[in-house]
Amino acid sequence: MRMLLRGAAALATLVTVGSLTSGAAAHPRPGQSEGTARVAPAAQIPEGVTAGVAVFDRATGAFTEQVNESARFRSASVVKLLLTLDFLWNRGPGYSVPAADRARLEPMLRSSDDDAADHYWSAYGGSAIIDRMTARLGLRDTAPPPAGYEGFWGYTALSARDTVTIYRYVLEKAPAPVRDFVMDNLRRSTRCSSTDHFDQHFGIAGSFDRPWAVKQGWSGRYGEQDCGRQGAAPAGNGTVSGPAPRAAADVDLTRPALHTTGTVGADDRAVVAVLTLHPVGTPYGKAYTDIGRLTRSLNVPGATRPAGSWFGTWGESVNVRTGPATGDDRITRLPAGAEVLVGCQVRGQEVSVPPYTNDWWAYLPQYGGYMSNIYVSSPDNRLPDVPECAAARP
Repeated sequence: MRMLLRGAAALATLVTVGSLTSGAAAHPRPGQSEGTARVAPAAQIPEGVTAGVAVFDRATGAFTEQVNESARFRSASVVKLLLTLDFLWNRGPGYSVPAADRARLEPMLRSSDDDAADHYWSAYGGSAIIDRMTARLGLRDTAPPPAGYEGFWGYTALSARDTVTIYRYVLEKAPAPVRDFVMDNLRRSTRCSSTDHFDQHFGIAGSFDRPWAVKQGWSGRYGEQDCGRQGAAPAGNGTVSGPAPRAAADVDLTRPALHTTGTVGADDRAVVAVLTLHPVGTPYGKAYTDIGRLTRSLNVPGATRPAGSWFGTWGESVNVRTGPATGDDRITRLPAGAEVLVGCQVRGQEVSVPPYTNDWWAYLPQYGGYMSNIYVSSPDNRLPDVPECAAARP
């Protein structure tokens, strides 16, 4: 196993699901700064999920969601934001990212490349990077990986409110070339991660129409994924081979994590951070669905929610294709059991999975492709309350 772990663990000042909405106040406490007044959260936390949530409206300077926002979670790949900012710190107004570093940083931000993170962690001081960035940005809950795991960049502790602080620095204080480099790459987030081929367009990317920019994170034994390619891929980002790692005094290193962070809306109006932990053994498609439902429940100013109806799916690695036929090119494969948005449906090639057959296909606007209705969790071949597509989609 490589010393530099691909992803992360969680420091636990975590609150159980039943108490996540407690303590919300309608007015700021004495001494609270601008933007910290609390309103009752809209967040709907799925059963069994532990979550830290913060949504900040840059137009009003106020949070619209704060749930367990100071709780420390393992950062997983969200820490790659700090690795990037540390490398670009004090480079000067005329600085141009060298070609070799651009070739690492771009896939690290867009496709969550872990080899690039390994490089920057080892080359620039490991935990010292976290110490530097915590001081520079005034982060309150962020901390280096715990004792015994210093080489594991993904075990960096991070909270939802600190994640908002990181994005606000990039958008409001960073030199323009740094801001543009980081945000341009996050806007180009790829559907499939480059290292372990996970479908990383969950949460923000699956809940809202563009414009958005995202940096996602995942860690745990989710099983094999094969987003967008033939054959199986390695287990998820942050998976440790062999027995589960021992738990440090205040660190949960066992529950699978899934995080969605970024900005939503014109001019990056809303900064969104949703950090989650799921019960051990949770399939990736279930975690993918749960974080999607949670994200869609949030009050996100400036967000445009896509039209369509949400449906559950069944089956392993269901293909999404460019047209309603099994011979059409494959765009990607769905995580097993993932919930999908259906925009319309059309008759196409008949698909048979004995004892069932179905010639209806669902158009998934957020994938830009079709999947057979036979894999949609619905009793009828034709999905209820879903219109027929006016014409074949490109």
